[in-house]
Amino acid sequence: MALPFYNYYSHVQKEQNEYRSSVWPGLYISAHERHIKASSPSVVTALSSAVYGGGMIELDRIFNTYVDRHYRCDDPPRDIAELLSEWQEQQDQCAGLLTAVRLEHTAIQEYESDEFGLLCCTTAGVSNAARAGSARTVFDAAGNEMSNGTVSQKIGKVSSSTYTPGTINIMLWMNGCMTAGAMVNAIQTAVEAKAAALADFGVMDSENGLPATGTTTDAIVLAVSQDGVNKPLISYAGTATVLGAVIGRLVYDTITESLQAAQEWKERNNKQ
Repeated sequence: MALPFYNYYSHVQKEQNEYRSSVWPGLYISAHERHIKASSPSVVTALSSAVYGGGMIELDRIFNTYVDRHYRCDDPPRDIAELLSEWQEQQDQCAGLLTAVRLEHTAIQEYESDEFGLLCCTTAGVSNAARAGSARTVFDAAGNEMSNGTVSQKIGKVSSSTYTPGTINIMLWMNGCMTAGAMVNAIQTAVEAKAAALADFGVMDSENGLPATGTTTDAIVLAVSQDGVNKPLISYAGTATVLGAVIGRLVYDTITESLQAAQEWKERNNKQ
């Protein structure tokens, strides 16, 4: 099922707010008014670039939270923590993402083999699409806007546009056993697949018009069960491995599905 929550958010079938994984027993993803919540039955190892819960952490939940396109804040982790409190969720052992993508455009795909199971859950928005390696406006750690592609000359303006939502958020849930190096390799492969999907979809850098490789605020979380029962320890996840090929395909397909759904929604509603 590519867009499992479409009917929930379009109010066609409000009871269809839960997706249960077929490759990871007990893992489920639920849709709520303002967020998507993925929950595993136990605490697992994760590698994350999430704005809340980033780094190598232990977690059992991932939240992808909707914010509108006018969202501006210099402290997104604080905002996520406040929302978790509002939702009566524990604030530890979880990762939090922010997105301006309509949550009905959440795409999910799964794959299972004798070696592992993989679930990929993606929301893709590209209003702030960007090309890595090209000259464009950048920001330093304090949020100061710099000259176009020149990090040595400050414009002297503090901007919140570093936090502008338009993000591609990817959750990868891998039911199997991986080394830490393989987890990093898996993230690398997922990012390569993301760039390929954007290129094939014709997404351009919103500032310089060059083919985009991502957006300025993309985030990814890889959660691994580390359940080695009857499963091998995976040490590599590049594009020539079975796992890498599956990661690439699921990331590519879910990004494309989410972007296609957004494009069709804009066409139906005459949005720019």
